[in-house]
Amino acid sequence: MVANQAMAESSNGTPSEPDSGPVARELDGPVAVLTMRYAPHNFLGTELIAGLLDGLRWAGEQRARSVVLRSGLRHFCAGADVGLFESAERGAAPALDVTEVLRAFEELPIPILASVHGACVGGGFELALAADLVVAAESAKIGSVEATVGLNPLMGAIQRVAQRAGAARAKEMALLGRRYDARTLERWNVINRVVPDDQLVGVTSTLAHELANGPTVAHASTKAIVGVAVSAGTRAADEAMAELQRDIWTSSDLKVGLASLAANGPGAARFEGR
Repeated sequence: MVANQAMAESSNGTPSEPDSGPVARELDGPVAVLTMRYAPHNFLGTELIAGLLDGLRWAGEQRARSVVLRSGLRHFCAGADVGLFESAERGAAPALDVTEVLRAFEELPIPILASVHGACVGGGFELALAADLVVAAESAKIGSVEATVGLNPLMGAIQRVAQRAGAARAKEMALLGRRYDARTLERWNVINRVVPDDQLVGVTSTLAHELANGPTVAHASTKAIVGVAVSAGTRAADEAMAELQRDIWTSSDLKVGLASLAANGPGAARFEGR
């Protein structure tokens, strides 16, 4: 089964529930699965962004323990809705607060896994970069293509590629505006993992459930510490670390983990996510 066909099914192998919105939502056990379905190619604009924000809020309300962001169409996201750029005729940037999207991804206290197939370019690439982990199908084509229309990335790709792969690669991707194969970006440390197309759904589900069955409170702390480190540096993260780890010490997860270690050795704990 090719990746985009598999994405049309839910993660437990049954058809997704009909959903008229741009982002379908379903729970696969403790995993919240958000499937972008904004035809024809998930062009990123106000409607899809609103659907994504609603989906992340819903995941939090459902007390999900991890999130998968994927596409039910041929491409993950083929860039921005060009209608956003009508403001250029007035010499103005689009009236869209992209930082709200980035903040929502960063502040959701559970891991977000982007599962990428097809084209993942422009704003779609930036959505993937906003996630905590990125798994891509081998045939995926990924990149910052904004230079081809006289722009540069507007939703954080430059700085996020610089964090992951260094300044030279960030400049290369933004300046040349090319699409790259997934293996290249895995080698550059821009994305986490590349898998054969027919394994994308299975690997995504396995990783999402591994994350969801882990120590949820510690995962939230990890996201927060990394956020401080990349925005303010290692010293700031060191100073914030004790406060950001405070909830771990009163969590059931830690008690379960320590008891399991004593009784069964490492790696056998079954965490409750609280």
